[in-house]
Amino acid sequence: MNAAALAAFIPGPFRGLVRYQPTPAVDARGSFLKIFHQPTFAAAGFDFVSREDFHSVSRRGVLRGMHFQAPPAAQTKLVTCLRGRLLDVILDLRRGEPTYGRHWSIELSAAAPQVLLLPAGLAHGFLALEDETEVHYRCSAPYAPECDLGVRWDSFGFAWPVATPLVSPRDASFPPFGGFSSPF
Repeated sequence: MNAAALAAFIPGPFRGLVRYQPTPAVDARGSFLKIFHQPTFAAAGFDFVSREDFHSVSRRGVLRGMHFQAPPAAQTKLVTCLRGRLLDVILDLRRGEPTYGRHWSIELSAAAPQVLLLPAGLAHGFLALEDETEVHYRCSAPYAPECDLGVRWDSFGFAWPVATPLVSPRDASFPPFGGFSSPF
């Protein structure tokens, strides 16, 4: 493993949260980007096994979140923006962590590709900043409806940059963080 590939992993503010900055290959035909390479992740100390992938397309102002899967189907996720721009928001739900209840955000875009590695125990959501924003999620565990949970998007102190986002009825019905009992 070369040092440049390992240097592309940048620790985030929560234990296990990492940004990976792949280097696109660009030529006259366009570009090529390797989003995930298991040996590269393993060499950096991340034992991620992909079990299921998801792809979403959202118009500007759509807010999706704050989602997670509870044990025994808890998921580690790889998240990347394939088109457009988004504000990605993460909330630490791990009670034993000093960062429990804290949030962090980052703008992801197709123009400056990054991959977020989110360990189990973090709730995830995003706000689409452009029309036709595409997000790809790679998950370590298959979707389990009985374990698919969330925290209400406006209940944990994050200042979303939009007053009235478009939120699904399901996301709007999640319990607020203040009354939430974390399974992590």
